[in-house]
Amino acid sequence: MNKLIGILVILVVALVVFLTCTFKVKEWETAIVLQFGDVKKDDEDRAKIYGHGLHFRWPVADKAIIMDKRIQTFDGEADRISTSEQKDLIVDSYIKWKIADFDQFYRKTNANFRSAERLLDNTVETTLREEFGRRTRTQVVSGEREEVMGLTLEEVKKLAPELGIEVVDIRVKTINLPTEVSESIYNRMRTERLRVANEHRSEGEKEKRIIIAETDAEVERILAEADREAREIRGRADAQSAKIYAQTYNQNPEFYAFLRSLDAYRESFQNSDDILVIKPDSEFFKYFKDAEGKN
Repeated sequence: MNKLIGILVILVVALVVFLTCTFKVKEWETAIVLQFGDVKKDDEDRAKIYGHGLHFRWPVADKAIIMDKRIQTFDGEADRISTSEQKDLIVDSYIKWKIADFDQFYRKTNANFRSAERLLDNTVETTLREEFGRRTRTQVVSGEREEVMGLTLEEVKKLAPELGIEVVDIRVKTINLPTEVSESIYNRMRTERLRVANEHRSEGEKEKRIIIAETDAEVERILAEADREAREIRGRADAQSAKIYAQTYNQNPEFYAFLRSLDAYRESFQNSDDILVIKPDSEFFKYFKDAEGKN
């Protein structure tokens, strides 16, 4: 039992020694070691860099500083920046950077990434304010945006070596108007669109009235033309009818009288409710009594 306890104690001590004497650096990390507070140097008197793997360190005397060597992206809050016309814009940008000199980066920032990003952000904001202040809103929005980003990148790159970092890129993501200005512009655009819509409605109503008036005039013209043609046809028919009656009368007056009597009967007795009061020996009924009309 005592032997087993002794083995466990030895294992625990060995594990503690192992953990205090080693440190692990992952694939995306790099480390430097501080020995009694100073950065450990190599044979060329430069900071000794520890890459991926398991490394030894002296307990108590050495302290490993492990840093991410990948490209970092800092996307801070948007800044309100004025142009040369004293018109405000909301500018949102981001910075891509990475550590270039781990020794220098540690000395300047104590390996604090947020501290480095604050310094970069302050420089970017200052440079953007200067460049925007030299340009109009139209120039920074459409014409010279790339130029402004290029100048800002060059300016920040001057600061980068001092911090032990490399600035990979700076981009202005968006340039927007302040909320109160945007709302004012939207209201003005809304009013303008409403005015244009009302003009189109008025023009449409005018065209509608013109089309209706033209259609009514055309209908009147067609009806008048049809009535005129109907009158002409009716007149020719009446003339033709009179001619036939005249020919009939000349050829056979008695037959003509018979036809006219039939016409009179037809006109007089069209409705069953019609009442005709007349003497029985009236000339009107002579063809009822005798087909030859002699009585």
